[in-house]
Parts: sequence; C-alpha cells; structure tokens
Amino acid sequence: MYDGIVQDLIDEFGRLPGIGPKSAQRIAFHILQTQSFDVSKLAELLTEVRERVRFCEVCGNITEQTRCSICSDLRRDHTLICVVEEPKDVVAIERTRQFRGLYHVLGGAISPIDGIGPDDLSIPALMRRLGEATGDDRIREVIIATDPNLEGEATAAYLSRLLTSIDVPVSRLASGLPVGGDLEFADEVTLGRAFEGRRVVE
Repeated sequence: MYDGIVQDLIDEFGRLPGIGPKSAQRIAFHILQTQSFDVSKLAELLTEVRERVRFCEVCGNITEQTRCSICSDLRRDHTLICVVEEPKDVVAIERTRQFRGLYHVLGGAISPIDGIGPDDLSIPALMRRLGEATGDDRIREVIIATDPNLEGEATAAYLSRLLTSIDVPVSRLASGLPVGGDLEFADEVTLGRAFEGRRVVE
C-alpha cells in the first residue's frame, strides 16, 4: 500500500478490466517516472472520448456519428447481419476481410451468474431490426458470432431458438482447434466443437 494519491491512482487503474494490482502499479509508476509522458494529452483524450463517442443507432457499434461507417456504407450487403458481443469483435472480424455484411452488437452475453439476461442485451433491438427489414433488404441470414465460452454458447442457443421461431435463417461461426495448438491443451468445449465441425478430407 502506498500513501495518499499514488494509491488512489493505482486503485483507479485497477478498476479497469484485465488490469490486476501489479499491472495497475506498473502503469501508475510509469506515468510518475516518465517525464515525457503527456498526462494532459491523456486527460484531454479521455474527456473527448466520453463527449464524442456514442453507440450507433442501428447496430450498437461505437462511432462519433449517429450511424457508424459500416451501417452507412451502401456497398455492404444489407441482407446479412453478424451478431457479436462487443464492438471489439467487429474490429476482429473486419480484420479478416471475409465478411461484407452488417453487424449487430449485443453489448455482452447472457450470464445468469452476473445477473445478465436477454433483456439486458440489445436483443429486442435486433428483433425490431429484423422485423423492419422488408423487400430487397429482407435479411437472408443472421450469423451468430458470440464467444466460444459458456456465456457465448448460452447466448447463441437463445438467439437460435428466437430467430428460428420467426423464420430467419441462422448460422453459427465454426470454432475448434487453433492452428499451431496442441490437442492436449484444448478444453472440452473447444474439442467438442472441433468434432462437430469436422469435414471430409478430399
């Protein structure tokens, strides 16, 4: 424990996701010891982000406009929607350059342990979006790309049942063993999904 404001700074960094006590301490001391570190620039950026960045009114992705650049892009396939948990998942999929449709960001995953149910996510907004898409813009496929963990699987199962009941074609991203990984280190869920998604060798 440190005295006063230094400990307050460490505690504040420690509240960030993925930052443990030791990482928080390292960040705090880096700021204190590095004279060239522009604290005022960091403070300015944090304030600007809070003021300017919002969530897209269509998909829930982060944007500085009313609609994000993906939803505004007329060159994309508006009949395909990929459902993801967080905005960072949109970035990950975009890096692959394999998907040219639109997205829907849920804002998390169903997790009864954490008290997060379907109504706490943007599932109702997704259902409205699907209902409003008619004619040439009618959705021809919803791709569920939630994380391959217990919460992600529960969310995918819930969405699959919901979407199948309103006659919307649903698919789920394949998952399995990572390239370069060892079989002995794979967990049961990953290994099970790899068996389910096996293909005939040609």
